[in-house]
Amino acid sequence: MSEHEEPDVVEETTPAVVPFGILEAPATPAAIAAEPSVTSVTVTVTEEIAMSADAVLDEVVEVIEVTESDGTTERIEIIDTTIVVDTGEGVGVVETIEVRESVAIPLPGPAPTPARLGRPRPSATPASAPPMRRTDPSRFGRIDDDGTAWLRTPQGEVVVGNWAAGTREEGLAFFGRKYDDILVEVDLAAHRLREGRGADAARTAVEHGRAALAAPAFIGDVEQLAAACDEIEALLTAQKAQREAARQRQREEALAAREALVVEAESLAESRQWKATGDRFTALLEAWKTAPRIDRGREQAMWKRFSAARGTFDRARRQHFAGLEGQRKEAISAKQRLIAEAQALSTSTAWGETSRAYRDLMARWKASGNAGRQDEDRLWSAFRAAQESFFTARDAANAERDASLQDNLAKKLALASEAEALLPVTDIAAAKRSLRAIQERWEGIGHVPRADRDRVEGRLRSVEEAIRSADQKRWSTTNPEVRARAEDTATKFRAALDRAEAALAEARARGDQRAIDDAERSVESTRALLAAVEGTVSEFS
Repeated sequence: MSEHEEPDVVEETTPAVVPFGILEAPATPAAIAAEPSVTSVTVTVTEEIAMSADAVLDEVVEVIEVTESDGTTERIEIIDTTIVVDTGEGVGVVETIEVRESVAIPLPGPAPTPARLGRPRPSATPASAPPMRRTDPSRFGRIDDDGTAWLRTPQGEVVVGNWAAGTREEGLAFFGRKYDDILVEVDLAAHRLREGRGADAARTAVEHGRAALAAPAFIGDVEQLAAACDEIEALLTAQKAQREAARQRQREEALAAREALVVEAESLAESRQWKATGDRFTALLEAWKTAPRIDRGREQAMWKRFSAARGTFDRARRQHFAGLEGQRKEAISAKQRLIAEAQALSTSTAWGETSRAYRDLMARWKASGNAGRQDEDRLWSAFRAAQESFFTARDAANAERDASLQDNLAKKLALASEAEALLPVTDIAAAKRSLRAIQERWEGIGHVPRADRDRVEGRLRSVEEAIRSADQKRWSTTNPEVRARAEDTATKFRAALDRAEAALAEARARGDQRAIDDAERSVESTRALLAAVEGTVSEFS
């Protein structure tokens, strides 16, 4: 029979024989919450042996269910089936080992329908399974004539059971399959662990493997199974170290993130940018709420620092705006008093005195502070209305008065022209007499319109200044004391010039160039001063 042909199965009416030493019993898989996806690996081995036994069906099902921390259930079925049949030409043994791995993920809500599920999508990472390792049990054990099964270990042979259900070869195959079942479970767990999943199932597989090694009921390579268990334990240890390192990095990153928030909050505690800093504290608080958690003690200590910085800023802001509110109320009261004063003065006809009073009120208004935009506009409107009432009345009165002063303006303009005719001054005494007469007539005319006052009076003042300057100049040129002082100064400079010229002559006679240069500079400066003084003296001639 070829190994790729399926043998005929002969149905038996006799009950199945359970050989001595078979510890497992057929089991029905338990129901799971959701339809699992199944990864199945089947290995079929067929061999021809001569035996006279009737057909025997022996099926061992081992079910492993592991619930992960994320709520998923992983199910592994290891089915070991042996069929011994009589084909008429001989006896055939077909052995099948099937490993099924399934994952059930609980789906909340109503049962899925084709409409909800939509079109199925191909898996991005198809399921894989480790290569099956088979063991030749005859290399690692034996069965005596009395059916005692022995396992060879590094410490010696160990009895693992009795076989009385068939030939010695069938017994070796049976105990070998028990070993293969355990090895498949361990290999599958190691494979899944290397893929980054199934840590709980791997620990369970190691426990099964270690328990089987401690009390063996199989025939197989003990060292191989121990090495497979060691490999899983090493992988678990490495993954645990990686998880711990990752958790440590996460803790450090979370700590650094919260520390950065606290440091920034502390740097803003003394800020006086109330709007921008307040908005930033709000953003920092939201970031604190969503930041990764750290250990309770350090998080509470950091929160105290964060809260203290935020509290410092909030207290300063409240105090600031409370102070502003107090200042605003004081400003409102002060400006209301100023409004009352302005309204009391609005009907006054003492134009000059009241105008000065209004200037004083305006200075006090500016110094009274800000009453807030809304109240400030309202108060200013009332204050300005009182001012406008007074100044409108004053302007009307001034306009009426200015209309009656037009004759005075014409007379003063004529006098200004008469005074300007005295220039340029040729006879100071006559000019002074004429100016005094014009001034007397000027004072007798009276006021002129305010708008023309400066222009008209400025023309008369210009004539007065010109006559005064001419008189002062005449006096300075005829003053005998001033002339005597000028002539005395000129005499002294002439003597100084004579001495300087004599010193120059002596230096030239000696040939002293340095002395010659100094003497020449002295002569030049003395001559310049003498010329200025002589010019002053000539003015008195």
